[in-house]
Amino acid sequence: MDYNTTRDKLIMPEYGRHIQKMVEQVKEIPDKEKRNEQIKAVVQVMGILNPQLRDQPDFKHKLWDHVQIISGFDIDIDSPYPLPTQEDFMTKPDPVPVNYEPLKAAHYGRNIQNMVNVIAAMPDDEERDKIIKSMAVYMRQQYLIWNKDTVSEETIFKDIEELSGGKLVVPSHIHLESISSKEKFARPGIMAQTNSMQPQQRQVFRKAGANNNKKNAKHKWKK
Repeated sequence: MDYNTTRDKLIMPEYGRHIQKMVEQVKEIPDKEKRNEQIKAVVQVMGILNPQLRDQPDFKHKLWDHVQIISGFDIDIDSPYPLPTQEDFMTKPDPVPVNYEPLKAAHYGRNIQNMVNVIAAMPDDEERDKIIKSMAVYMRQQYLIWNKDTVSEETIFKDIEELSGGKLVVPSHIHLESISSKEKFARPGIMAQTNSMQPQQRQVFRKAGANNNKKNAKHKWKK
C-alpha cells in the first residue's frame, strides 16, 4: 500500500501531489525548450487549481515563484519573471512594534488610559466636562462587560482619577444616568458611544487613539 506517510513531503499542499510530481517530471526533461513548454502548461494548471490567486496583484508572478519553491529552487527554466532565490523566502519579517507600557486598568483598555491623559491636559471648561461625562459613561459600559454586578458612578470617577495619576478629578456636578440591571453591553462599544458626541468630543477620542499608535511605533520586539 502507498501511504502518504511514506511519500515525499508536500512542499506546497495547496497545489496537491500531482502538481509536485509534474514539476519533478519537468525537471527531468533534458531538452530546455521542451522544459519551458511543459512548465508553462503546469503553471496554467496551477492557476486553475487556485482561482483565488487571480484576485491578487501579479498572480502570474506568484505562480512562477511557486514553481521554483516546489522544485526546491532547482529547475532550469526560462521564467518571464526574475527567478527568486531560497534566501528571498528565508528572510525574517520586520518586527511588529508593540507598546510594552503596562495598563493600569486592563478592562478599560489602552485608549481610555490615553484619553484620560488627553482630557487632563484640556482647559477646565464646560466642553471638558461634557467629554468627561461621555468617557465615564463608556467606562461604565466597559466595566459591566467584565463585571456583571452593578457599578456606582463613584467607582468610575475614582478610576478616572487613578488613571490620570490624580490630575483629573471629576467635578461634583457630573452624574451618570441610572441604567437597568438587565442592560447588556458587547464589545466593542466605543464607536456607538462616539457617534452621539459633538465633533470636539470625537476629536478627543481620535487623538487618544493616535497617541496610542505613536507609542506603538516607538517600541520594537525585544529579542
